Amino acid sequence: MAGKKKEVSLQVNELSVCCVSLAVVDVYQQWCGPCRAVLSLFRKIKNELGDDLLHFAIAEADNIDALEKYRGKCEPTFLFFAGGELVAVLRGANAPLLQRIIVEELAKEKRVLEQGVKRIMVKDEGLVEEEQEEDAVAHQNDGDILVPVNRSFTVAIIKPDAVAHGKTNEIIMKIQDAGFEILAHEERTLSESEAQEFYHHKAAEPYFQELVQFMSSGPSHVLVISKPEGCDDVIPAWQEFLGPTDVEEAKREHPESLRAQYGSETLFNALHGSHDGEQASRELAFFFPSFRSAVSGERLGLAGPEPEPVERTLALIRPDAARENREEILARIHEAGFTVAMQKEVMLTEEQVRQFYSQHLDEDYFPALLSSMTSGPVLALALAKQGAVKHWRNLLGPKNPTQAKEEQPMCLRAHFVGASECVNQLHGSVSLEEAENEISFFFPKEHTLAVIKPDTPEEHREEILKEIQARGFTISQLQETVLSREMAEEFYKEHQEKPFFSQLVDYMCRGPCTMLILTKENAVEEWRAMMGPTDPSKAKETAPESLRARFAKDILENTVHGSSNKQHAQEKIHFVFGEIRLVCDVQTPETSLVHTPACPICTPLVKGYKKNKLIEKQI
Repeated sequence: MAGKKKEVSLQVNELSVCCVSLAVVDVYQQWCGPCRAVLSLFRKIKNELGDDLLHFAIAEADNIDALEKYRGKCEPTFLFFAGGELVAVLRGANAPLLQRIIVEELAKEKRVLEQGVKRIMVKDEGLVEEEQEEDAVAHQNDGDILVPVNRSFTVAIIKPDAVAHGKTNEIIMKIQDAGFEILAHEERTLSESEAQEFYHHKAAEPYFQELVQFMSSGPSHVLVISKPEGCDDVIPAWQEFLGPTDVEEAKREHPESLRAQYGSETLFNALHGSHDGEQASRELAFFFPSFRSAVSGERLGLAGPEPEPVERTLALIRPDAARENREEILARIHEAGFTVAMQKEVMLTEEQVRQFYSQHLDEDYFPALLSSMTSGPVLALALAKQGAVKHWRNLLGPKNPTQAKEEQPMCLRAHFVGASECVNQLHGSVSLEEAENEISFFFPKEHTLAVIKPDTPEEHREEILKEIQARGFTISQLQETVLSREMAEEFYKEHQEKPFFSQLVDYMCRGPCTMLILTKENAVEEWRAMMGPTDPSKAKETAPESLRARFAKDILENTVHGSSNKQHAQEKIHFVFGEIRLVCDVQTPETSLVHTPACPICTPLVKGYKKNKLIEKQI
């Protein structure tokens, strides 16, 4: 175990000591890559603040052992390091909150450096150094736990402001030190509709909308709290420990209370607690529907429901909303904790609309729907999140815009209304099966040509091939090819008038190239993003994790090549591989690199080109 601890420490060090001041690290998942919108926000903030103390970095959770507990999460996580120490954590792509925390932490670090103020460090469960050092509050046992009927319990919520400032573990430790027992613990990001439902009893209050927006602005931690058997009712004890709702009153009258220590104002008062038994039961059912009474031996689902799996769903922003409200809708999507896995703007034909909505052709509203869907570009999004299908439909609200306004005035379909009263402006899949079919409709699997160029060291070649598969590409075809000069000139004919053309041809004929056909949804664009800019120096600045930033020597010997668009991909695949049926060539990751002797493509042949037809030359 000592060896593991050292390894983790070194890996954390690579993140935390990347600068001596404030570093904001975007922890992302291998399958989706760093969020482009966040990277743009980082550049914007850096330009606006212009502060040399501020640095940004990205870290792929799948490749860093110290970030193991961040793997499999669809929401991004931002770690704030100051002087090599973790000082704050934010989960979810909430741009306004992210910007606010950056400014706050930068100001704190300046006070540390200029005035000698003590730096306050935090801990986060994703950076626990050893497997057995599980967070003491996460009593999420696999087995059933029964609580006697005479044990009272209440619901507590650590709100987004306290979570964003990295205070969760500190608060939980104080709860336990005060003698409370945590029976269940779940991190959860509320959608606006969920926040409205949870606080519906406050709907008449003037601050209701601000409260809903705040509670859906980022992740909260929901706890089920009890007291040991024989103790008094937990609810009044918890309320006293929380302190008054008004933070200023709490600081004056109960300075030791949690709200006095962690709250900033009435809404941002760090924690919530049930006021009575009836409210506790209602809130318990809301967050933990499987948590039931232990009377007559019934199971009390103390660990809450099983975590929802990460799903994908299709979201369509119809032309009117895409034209008028695109950025606002995208912001709401990110605030709700969704990751935009794929995005495409497309102009649909009437035939395509009829095909997509084939089950709605006989509905009275279909002519209006057809007119709307063909009136301009549609923005198609593949959204990823735990329980994405259900959460996206909850965020959308009722299909009918009028009904949406009456029943859920804060839902997306009520807020973003087009010219037609019978056609809403946003679409969402109704089931997981339908979601995959609809995603395939807008993001069909593509084929692109990828080339690992000559003189690439074998260890780099192997690493590139592994990363290709790790990013979800299928290697449908692979062959080693030594290009003749004739073939290289034809392959790069679009550069024939460029001054570097002769040098490029010489380089490409220098040794064997690895030719691949890569298959994936959005394959052309994703492979180009994975390669990075053509110029390695630019790649190191704008895409430091790209292949060219890491492996390329210069703009000529830049390691990899990829088709620029789908048509270009088809032409180059035909040029290199001839007439092949790609649909039959899909292989598993384990067998995709195995050459089949009977396959003519894998024989030791070099493809030459003459009169627009491929000819074969023996090596």
